[in-house]
Amino acid sequence: MHYFPVSIGLATLFFAILLCLLILLEIGLLSRAYSALGLDPRAVTLVLFGSLLGSYINLPLVRLPEERVVAREVVEIFGVPFLAPAPVTVDWPGTILAINVGGAVIPILLSFYLLVRYRLWGPGVVIVAIVAFVVHQMATPIRGVGISVPTFAPPLLAAFVALVLSRRFAAPLAYIGGSLGVLIGADLLNLGLLRSLGAPVASIGGAGTFDGVFLTGVIAVLLASFVTGRG
Repeated sequence: MHYFPVSIGLATLFFAILLCLLILLEIGLLSRAYSALGLDPRAVTLVLFGSLLGSYINLPLVRLPEERVVAREVVEIFGVPFLAPAPVTVDWPGTILAINVGGAVIPILLSFYLLVRYRLWGPGVVIVAIVAFVVHQMATPIRGVGISVPTFAPPLLAAFVALVLSRRFAAPLAYIGGSLGVLIGADLLNLGLLRSLGAPVASIGGAGTFDGVFLTGVIAVLLASFVTGRG
């Protein structure tokens, strides 16, 4: 039920990236970038760390009908290794639909906080719709894993659309669009395919989409903040 949605190597890389961001923050190089979110810089860093650590936890929502699942193995998707959660091929009593804490719960809560704080309902709906549409076109069903999307495309797309919509609020819009857009476009719009994929746990914001959601907080927000700071 609980497992990291990415390989240990990729999780270690994400952890190293966060440590670098924390060091740059402490020496004052990233304060402007983080302040574009309207949050305390250390709070944002804690949210990102929480997302990474919380990716191990899946909260069960509902059990889907019985399905035969595939063995646990490393599956390479768009050059990024993922782990299928089952140790062997077995007759599973039903796929469990869950929601990932780090890849869905935390990003959803932060996204709605930003929407309410800056009253970005109009542009927020627009960017989420655009990112969700594009991500849905790119989403690929992977048997034994779930729905996968390219790692860097969603956060970069979110950053670009956010800058077009509003340079002033580019950073929060990038996070909102990249997070909710991926979750809706990849996971929610493909719920009907989950039972046929043979995965014991189908996690919203988990394997296949977690890396895109996580990198939204690292790449899209910082990229949008950097350009905004120079605008």
